[in-house]
Amino acid sequence: MTKTILRALAGETLPTPPIWMMRQAGRYLPEYRATRAQAGDFLSLCYNPELAAEVTLQPIRRYGFDAAILFADILLLPQALGPKLWFETGEGPRMETTTTAEQVAALRPTSAIHDTLSPIYETVRILSRELPRDTTLIGFAGAPWTVATYMIAGRGTKDQAPAHALKDQDRTTFAALIDRITEATVEYLSAQVQAGAEEVKLFDSWAGSLKGQDFQDFAVKPTARIIAALKARHPGLPIIAFPREAGNGYIGFAAKTGADCVAIDNSVTPEWAGEHVQVSGCVQGNLSPTHMVTGGQDLIDATRRVVNAFRGGPHIFNLGHGITPDADPENVALMIKTVREG
Repeated sequence: MTKTILRALAGETLPTPPIWMMRQAGRYLPEYRATRAQAGDFLSLCYNPELAAEVTLQPIRRYGFDAAILFADILLLPQALGPKLWFETGEGPRMETTTTAEQVAALRPTSAIHDTLSPIYETVRILSRELPRDTTLIGFAGAPWTVATYMIAGRGTKDQAPAHALKDQDRTTFAALIDRITEATVEYLSAQVQAGAEEVKLFDSWAGSLKGQDFQDFAVKPTARIIAALKARHPGLPIIAFPREAGNGYIGFAAKTGADCVAIDNSVTPEWAGEHVQVSGCVQGNLSPTHMVTGGQDLIDATRRVVNAFRGGPHIFNLGHGITPDADPENVALMIKTVREG
């Protein structure tokens, strides 16, 4: 029997939606914190296939999610293109900046990324062997716009101002950077599929700051290019797109990009998304991650609201963004129980 998430991605309306959770392997779990301590630091964990597979498997063992998502980071791909990457404790990622035409031209050729990323593919191979047979394995990458914001600023920024400035002041260089990331993303995700990923997801975490034609040029078009290339190489490959905080940009996003499912953040209501987005196919989302902290009856009520809003079509239950480190693992169990028992 086909796995439940693959059935939803194929457009089937299921009586109980399959469940997984963004950042489900993470700092809210004590077993993750122990494994990360064993690895020494975050990047060492990402590049250690045995330990990365272990933290990917931890939430599956604990909760029995319907899917596991590869444990990695969206910045491993730009690192493979050449810029130095490191993590500052308590502050997040830092990256050597790419802001000029010369720096874009100096990025490594796309064919060279696999030398750096081969441990990630080995993690996928381990997971494809060790996951339960009914659990779907998801590969992923950051979408080009979001990856570019980090490459240009050298860090995460609240409003993506450095990337917007380069886009507006030197559109040729900016577009060239987007093209390089797009090409490399196709190769990266294709290699994950060859290693055993059964579906892939594109995270465009900062898509919401793109407006008007910029949203079309730098969120929609690169996503469409990546999806078309992947489906040409891997016919039937299911792909989830997550243009976070896209608002009305969610409408028609699947049709414009070829995505099999659109993931929805919690800045829109599930009822709105059911009416305007699910009409085009599978939707993933969109419980607020805050409920994983606060729990209680509010969590139960909000979970039921999401399930009911999407009951009329294909749906994958998930959060509207990643679970936070201060979440209570017991609240995750309560969410799953509520979804599965109704």
